[in-house]
Amino acid sequence: MKFRFPILIIDEDYRSENTSGLGIRALAEAIEAEGVEVIGATSYGDLSQFAQQQSRASAFILSIDDEEVLSEIDEKGENQEGSAIEKLREFIQEIRFKNNDIPIYLYGETRTSAHIPNDILRELHGFIHMFEDTPQFVARHILHEARAYTDGLSPPFFRALLDYARDGSYSWHCPGHSGGVAFLKSPVGQMFHQFFGENMLRADVCNAVEELGQLLDHTGPVAASERNAARIFDADHCFFVTNGTSTSNKMVWHSTVASGDIVVVDRNCHKSILHAIIMTGAVPVFLTPKRNHLGLIGPIPLEEFHPDSIQKKIQANPFARAAQAAHPDRKPRILTITQSTYDGIVYNVEMLKELLDGQIDTLHFDEAWLPHATFHDFYQNMHAIGHGRATCKESMVFATHSTHKLLAGISQASQILVKEPQTRKLDRHVFNEAYLMHSSTSPQYAIIASCDVAAAMMEPPGGTALVEESILEAMNFRRAMRKVDAEWGDDWWFQVWGPAEIPSDGIGTQADWMLEADAPWHGFGHLAPGLNMLDPIKGTVVTPGLDLNGQFAGTGIPASIVTRYLAEHGVIVEKAGLYSFFIMFTIGITKGRWNTLVSALQQFKDDYDRNLPMWKILPEFAQQHPQYEAIGLRDLCQSIHETYKENDIARVTTEMYLSDMQPAMKPSDAYDMMTHREIDRVQIDDLLGRVTAVLLTPYPPGIPLLIPGESFNQTIIEYLQFARKFNAKFPGFHTDIHGLVEETVDGVPRYYVDCIRTGTAAC
Repeated sequence: MKFRFPILIIDEDYRSENTSGLGIRALAEAIEAEGVEVIGATSYGDLSQFAQQQSRASAFILSIDDEEVLSEIDEKGENQEGSAIEKLREFIQEIRFKNNDIPIYLYGETRTSAHIPNDILRELHGFIHMFEDTPQFVARHILHEARAYTDGLSPPFFRALLDYARDGSYSWHCPGHSGGVAFLKSPVGQMFHQFFGENMLRADVCNAVEELGQLLDHTGPVAASERNAARIFDADHCFFVTNGTSTSNKMVWHSTVASGDIVVVDRNCHKSILHAIIMTGAVPVFLTPKRNHLGLIGPIPLEEFHPDSIQKKIQANPFARAAQAAHPDRKPRILTITQSTYDGIVYNVEMLKELLDGQIDTLHFDEAWLPHATFHDFYQNMHAIGHGRATCKESMVFATHSTHKLLAGISQASQILVKEPQTRKLDRHVFNEAYLMHSSTSPQYAIIASCDVAAAMMEPPGGTALVEESILEAMNFRRAMRKVDAEWGDDWWFQVWGPAEIPSDGIGTQADWMLEADAPWHGFGHLAPGLNMLDPIKGTVVTPGLDLNGQFAGTGIPASIVTRYLAEHGVIVEKAGLYSFFIMFTIGITKGRWNTLVSALQQFKDDYDRNLPMWKILPEFAQQHPQYEAIGLRDLCQSIHETYKENDIARVTTEMYLSDMQPAMKPSDAYDMMTHREIDRVQIDDLLGRVTAVLLTPYPPGIPLLIPGESFNQTIIEYLQFARKFNAKFPGFHTDIHGLVEETVDGVPRYYVDCIRTGTAAC
């Protein structure tokens, strides 16, 4: 298995016919004779772009005999530095900013290391003096270091997987395609094999391969890779998970929570936490986050975290009150917080630890959207586990990471980090019982390898550079959007939600992004100082038509139309609200991508201002929904906007999430009744006071509105009635609500929710 890691040579004489050019090309030919590719360049060009080659190269060879360098040395003396030496220094610093290990060689014909400043020399792997040794000898010396470097790149599990695939062993175990051979026996299988390739299929093995270790009991190379990741993330333990952070969350809960335990949960939690509540039989009390009228989810106020406030919530919940009375010596078993929120709000974890350490048995931070934070000082104190984080005295701390969301894992790659308190250790055997409960006995080894590699990629300084680059790209996007806005003057343009003032260059500091109390830009009102920050790599683009006070403008552009337009132009966003959509600047985002987004938004504005017909700008959509063919883009936007305005939907969606959700049953009991079919399918007009048997989850934003065992109130019914009316009026832009059953009766769609049968639910 051969990887392409060429050696990069930078010499102004690389293509010249002089002695210097002949000498460096002779070295290049000697390297290529050893089977390694060489890329030659004649200048540094854009330093940062050339330094990007550190991820693709196995070594750099840099000339110090360029005429510019020689003249500076000759004119200014060996102890003085000119612009060429400074350029060399900047180039090496740019490489070392991302990579401490890649070999860098300087070479010269007449000048030696005596002419190079010490700060440059200390970064080198060697200094080559041309013509003193044969090109073949010098090539072998360089290749020895280059191969040692590339051989050391792969982390433990990935290295073992490479070795296994390289061995070419015949497999008699699952999966049945036997390293891809089965696909070669069928025409459509041939297509599959050609698309995914030999290596992926050879590496798709079962857990019977001893030399790869065992995910289910954390042995061999798998265990070594998990220990390596724990070291990189500064955790006491790390466990790789191959079916997403939904499963990681359930593992944490099932290792911690038993039936009847009181649990404290962010109302803005992922549905996997609510599934865990149902599966464990826990009794939840909820902490309610703030919201603004754009539909953006804010932070939970600090006072809600106070133990006295949590105790009041327990007493107000009849099931929690009863559970506490039965076991007055038990603390709440777990606290789960969404960190960061889906709109990019993060908490100062150190403040929460100080408040809750010892008050709650386990602190669980669902950091699906924040695995990058530990690798940059920009996020100091704003993540659960990592360098510089305080250790709790009594409370165990878990962080669950979606490696596939913000790092470089492939889909479903996740991990669980653990930080033990001073007073106890994690019982790995007990934890692994929960781990086994939710793990497949046939894990996908490519996902394990991506967890392994994604962690290794974040090893500083490379990981720090990747995070800084993503922040910088996000900042440049924000600055570009503000520049466009300024150039349009009084005309309309899209806004990017965030502080009124942002740094004019660079990434700025944490202080630039803190949510100050009552700052008008965020719309969340009074907040505790120092508690919350907006992660700038999470970008919410706001469309015209609605302000933070919930006031509708005369004209508006609903986000659902913008995102559909972007999708037909090859730009797919993360999620959309009424008048906003969300994008993320992961470590994989490039200048080309966000500039394409800005261009596409410019095109939308053009088409909107000209009111071009839908058949012209969204032909595929218009073909599916011919009733829109002749309607102009601006006219359609205005029609949906007026419907939102007439129904005051911003108020309704805000109030329904902040309304008082009354528990009538334990969630697990309600779910049991559903599985026994002790339910009624109730039309939405008749839902007042009924108890839901299902999770009711509107998309967007995908946050459960009600959980099994809670009662419907008037505001929620009003929202469902609006959704029914809107879906009938604007097919193709329908509101998707999981848990809402649609049935057609006499040609008319009717909407129902499965509720607990009347007379069986009681507080």
